[in-house]
Amino acid sequence: MQVLLLKEPRDGASGPDPYIKELASHGLSATLIPVLSFKFVSLNTLSDKLFQPEKHGGLIFTSPRAVEAVKICLEAEERREEWDRSVKEKWNAKSVYVVGKATAALVRNLGLNPLGEDTGTAEILSRVIIEREDTNIPPLFFPCGSIKREVLPSALRENGMPLETLTVYQTAEHPDLDKNLKNYFTVQGIPASIAFFSPSGVKFCIEAVRRLSGEHLTQIKFAAIGPTTQDAITAEGLCVSCTAEKPTAEHLAAAIAKALQ
Repeated sequence: MQVLLLKEPRDGASGPDPYIKELASHGLSATLIPVLSFKFVSLNTLSDKLFQPEKHGGLIFTSPRAVEAVKICLEAEERREEWDRSVKEKWNAKSVYVVGKATAALVRNLGLNPLGEDTGTAEILSRVIIEREDTNIPPLFFPCGSIKREVLPSALRENGMPLETLTVYQTAEHPDLDKNLKNYFTVQGIPASIAFFSPSGVKFCIEAVRRLSGEHLTQIKFAAIGPTTQDAITAEGLCVSCTAEKPTAEHLAAAIAKALQ
C-alpha cells in the first residue's frame, strides 16, 4: 500500500528518511513530497544575540529550521571557534529548551544540551519552562519562523515569564508542490494514506489533494503528526484516521499501519 508523506526531507541526513524507513518496516511503501520552502532572515541580529548569552535567561527552539539558522551564523571559522571556546558553555549553564527529537538532535550538533525533547508540543514545553524557571530571569530567547503559533509565547507571557522572540525564517509554499502532487497522483494513483506534518502543510496542499483524489477522497486515511496538525485537517472538514502519539517516525508509522489494517 502507498503512503504519501507531505513533508520536507531531513536536513543533510544520510540514508533514507526515517519515516520512509519505519513505514517500510510495516510493509508500506512511502513517497515524500516537500510542501514548504524556507528563507532565512535577520541572521545578523540572530548572530549578535547568540554571542551575548549573558543578556538572556536561556534558549528555546521549536523547529529544526530555527536551529539551522543558528548553524548558518556559526559558519564563519572565527565565529565557530569563539562559540566552541566559550559561548556554548555559557548557554549550557542556562537552559536550552526544545520540542521533539529532530530539533534536539540538531541542537546537540551545536554542542548544546537540549531539555524537553520528549514534550512533543509547544504547549507541553511551555508548562515545563514555567515549572522550571523563575520569572525574574533575563528574557528567554526564542528564534522562530514567520508562521509560529502563539501557544508558547502566550503561555509564557501569561505566567509573567520574560521572552524575546526573533523571526529567523519565513515559510512559503514549495514552488514545485502542485506539479509534484499532480505527478504523484498520475503515476501512483490514489494513496491509501496521506500524512500531514504541519498546519501550513495542510493549508498549502488540501485543495490539490481534493482536486486530484476526486470521488476517492473519502477512501484515503488521513494521518497527522500531532494534535495541532490534526485540528488543521479537521477544520478542512476531513476525517483524521490517526494521529501519532508522539511526533516521531516510529509513532506515526505505527499509527498509519494500524489505521490501514
